Amino acid sequence: MSALAGKVALITGASRGIGRATAEALAGLGAEVFLVAEGTEEELEQGAAACRAAGQRAAWGVFDLADPARTEALVAQVQAELGRIDILVNNAGLRIRRPFGEFSAADFDALMAVNLRAPFLLSQAVLPAMRRQGGGRIIHVASQMGLVAAPTSALYGMAKAALIHLTKSMAVELAADGISVNCVSPGPIETEFTRHQMELRPGYREAREAEVPLRRWGAPGEVAELIGFLASTSATFLHGSNLLIDGGYTAH
Repeated sequence: MSALAGKVALITGASRGIGRATAEALAGLGAEVFLVAEGTEEELEQGAAACRAAGQRAAWGVFDLADPARTEALVAQVQAELGRIDILVNNAGLRIRRPFGEFSAADFDALMAVNLRAPFLLSQAVLPAMRRQGGGRIIHVASQMGLVAAPTSALYGMAKAALIHLTKSMAVELAADGISVNCVSPGPIETEFTRHQMELRPGYREAREAEVPLRRWGAPGEVAELIGFLASTSATFLHGSNLLIDGGYTAH
């Protein structure tokens, strides 16, 4: 039997990159999936179609995760279409790069709304369903930048560091409910966003590869495999952990 047969997973930021790879990985493990992102209907349908090709039910919705009023509506739609929520993957993220001293209050509010407030509120919103079902899995996607510093990344790194701490706090409080909470922190991963950075900044690819002991960028599917492990019954004693998957970036 598939590891996640009978389970329903909600994945945010699932139109591309790590989120889409995660949806497909969880579907491959037998889960039914709900993909959510903002304003990307065609990409979401393509991702859902790939999950259906694995033999699982898949649905999607366009939601602005920066809008806290939409959180309850999202949870209600997932339950209405797929019946339950067993796994939540908080993957959606926003990056705003500026030298410190040049961030605006609007930058702060926009980034925190997506990178921290959304996973906080969505995690709270799924609790009633998970408690009724006797447990669940919540997985946050942070970043190696939540552990180390880099120029122009103060705001992003601060939000990811807070998300890692939120993982630990939730794990302490929710263990009694049978809800496992963990976090993954990817290092340099080749996604649409990072490929765009490579186009804008000559030498960016090579410079980042030089910082990684494995001397390459990671792939979204490699992160998705780790998330699949955390979502499965194999990870029964992993709780409150932040798992780095960065090719050794933070090892030196």
